[in-house]
Amino acid sequence: MDHETRPLLVNDEQTEEGRSEQDSYLDKVKNGKLYMATFAAVLGPLSFGFVLGYSSPAIPELCRIQDPRLQLSKDEASWFGAVVTVGAALGGLLGGWIVEKIGRKLSLMFCAIPFIFGFTIIIAAQNHWMLYVGRVLTGLASGVTSLVVPLYISEMAHERVRGTLGSCVQLMVVIGIMGAYITGLFLDWRWLAITSSIPPTLMLVCMCFMPETPRFLLSQGKRREAEEALRFLRGPDAPVEWECARIEEAYKNEEQSFSLADLKDPGIYKPLGVGIMMMLFQQFTGINAIMFYAETIFEQAHFKSSDVATVIVAATQVFFTAVAAVIMDKAGRKVLLILSGVTMCVSEAVFGVYFKLTVMKHNNSSLTSLLGPLAEQSPTDLTWLAVGSMGLFITGFALGWGPTPWLVMSEIFPTRVRGMGSALCVLTNWTCAFIVTKTFQNLMDAITSAGTFWMFSGLCALNVIFTALFVPETKGKTLEEIQARFKGTHQR
Repeated sequence: MDHETRPLLVNDEQTEEGRSEQDSYLDKVKNGKLYMATFAAVLGPLSFGFVLGYSSPAIPELCRIQDPRLQLSKDEASWFGAVVTVGAALGGLLGGWIVEKIGRKLSLMFCAIPFIFGFTIIIAAQNHWMLYVGRVLTGLASGVTSLVVPLYISEMAHERVRGTLGSCVQLMVVIGIMGAYITGLFLDWRWLAITSSIPPTLMLVCMCFMPETPRFLLSQGKRREAEEALRFLRGPDAPVEWECARIEEAYKNEEQSFSLADLKDPGIYKPLGVGIMMMLFQQFTGINAIMFYAETIFEQAHFKSSDVATVIVAATQVFFTAVAAVIMDKAGRKVLLILSGVTMCVSEAVFGVYFKLTVMKHNNSSLTSLLGPLAEQSPTDLTWLAVGSMGLFITGFALGWGPTPWLVMSEIFPTRVRGMGSALCVLTNWTCAFIVTKTFQNLMDAITSAGTFWMFSGLCALNVIFTALFVPETKGKTLEEIQARFKGTHQR
């Protein structure tokens, strides 16, 4: 359809005929099986939530363990937390390749294997290296999952529910993190690893019964299979031939293969720039450092039961990520990103003030004498400040910068570069996650806890400016319309 290949910026510019045809088609769609396929896919993000959350309860236990072959020093514990991100960065690159070679569905089934093997190695661990190898393998699986699942969902879902279903990726990640924290209250580190291997096993089984995405099948020239997949996903009443023809038409207007010369095409370099910068800014909010070292942060903030406090943090994140999922297709991506960035900027600045007033651990600190009575005040007098700012930060992140970069990544790339573009985004995300988690402790030692949080606060202010200037609104648009918007000459 010609209205699919023009730059379409706002609803007013779309032909009435095209839009009413689309609406009448979507009115006939039944979403039941689409939700079922989404549930099967998001067991992957649930698995990598368990991987991310695993280190928080396991590290204190592994540091106290009597067995010298397994006992972790402070530096080794830091590697145990951070080495996952090395595996995930490699997984992002691997995922970008396999998702184009074997498709979205088989890639998802494939990534269940390193999840299960990784946790099995941790369960059987006899030394540090087995712990590290297990973490790298689960990280590798997390990297593949974080690339494939958003693509799988965005290519299956229609524009009315794509924002909500795409936000379920991050929702399941935070449910996994909370699951690991809660399970860690009752089980030791080996049993926690056994529990963590259940979601990927379930995903492997459930994905056997789900279809490949129609867009991938059409890109492989498999029209009949694509129609069957659409019939499964849209229900018996929807005339899926119409949607199939629409996707096929947009695909025919694209170059069929990618070459380096294509990087001059604004339809490729613009979404690539937006995707990479969003991943960079997501990690430089400091979220992974805060979640990886949540218990340590609360101990430094003089909380009595830091493990329970981290469960409360995770529960807050789950609740507000669910809120974001519900309102994503109504409020729009851009509004939530800006609201989120402002909230995090303020809360981290306040957290910095809290640490400045209470921790004062830096060796060269002369502020103790300068601040006088405030510095000597009992830390418990100011615990409300820590609780409030941590809660506000988690709320802010969950509402925007948690789910939205993954959602936008899955929406903005043309079909032929979707694997490569997403791989570069995931590689950026996990490389930055590694840098933040590995240097977080060193940063807190070098520029104090307060300085570290103020630095993250400044970076949050930058992400607000970036969103306002460069991130497009993708709410209510088909994937083909979003890509046409990047190719268009009109600048927002």
